[in-house]
Amino acid sequence: MTQQPKDGGRPDSGKVALITGASRGIGYGIAEALVARGDRVCITGRGEDALKEAVERLGADRVIGFPGKAHDEAHQTAAVDRTMEAFGRVDYLVNNAGTNPVFGPMAELDLGVARKVYETNVISALGFAQLTWRAWQKDHGGAIVNIASIAGVSASPFIGAYGMSKAAMVNLTLQLAHEFAPGVRVNAIAPAVIKTRFAQAIYEGREAEAAASYPLGRLGVPEDVGGAAAFLTSDQSDWITGQTLAVDGGIFLNAGVH
Repeated sequence: MTQQPKDGGRPDSGKVALITGASRGIGYGIAEALVARGDRVCITGRGEDALKEAVERLGADRVIGFPGKAHDEAHQTAAVDRTMEAFGRVDYLVNNAGTNPVFGPMAELDLGVARKVYETNVISALGFAQLTWRAWQKDHGGAIVNIASIAGVSASPFIGAYGMSKAAMVNLTLQLAHEFAPGVRVNAIAPAVIKTRFAQAIYEGREAEAAASYPLGRLGVPEDVGGAAAFLTSDQSDWITGQTLAVDGGIFLNAGVH
């Protein structure tokens, strides 16, 4: 339980999270939410400068950055080791790092690109989960949150490779939830369009038009996913595992017969 310090400083939960791909966008929004409630956090990302800036904004007294490519196994090992070295534990893992380097029909999808998408979006998540399990969670418990996408639970025209990988993330969540129970809960979040640089091409120059299709009348922001991740790594979700939570502004309400 988060303790409120008597000196008026920031709360300290005593918990530690490792968040991949968190120098900006959704990952940064999740880091903000966890730091705000008192967690200590290690964030990863490809760019050292962006990581340094993110750590400064979040607070270097609570946050460290570790640069590297998510699909690199040496980076995965080193990131978990660094988290353990700095904080002595890793209660929560958030697998957020992802890529979507291709846009086009499945019939023309380059198979090499498809493999790259899977390496970054799925295999890296499994690698981090294995490492945090061995380093801390197997003996002490914790929670894992995988960032999937609504593209993984519906047809996703022109981003099929991305959608396929996110569908695999949903199933990975089920597999890990079954194997890691009862000590570690594993859930996923499936966002719709979130206003980040990653998704900018989808709504740039047409945000009002894009938002009009959402029953809640707007696109998502990183804080929306941050709040969901904070819940899924909290005591309030202690009886929830193996689930995929859609954070979608109600977009799936439009999927019925019209």
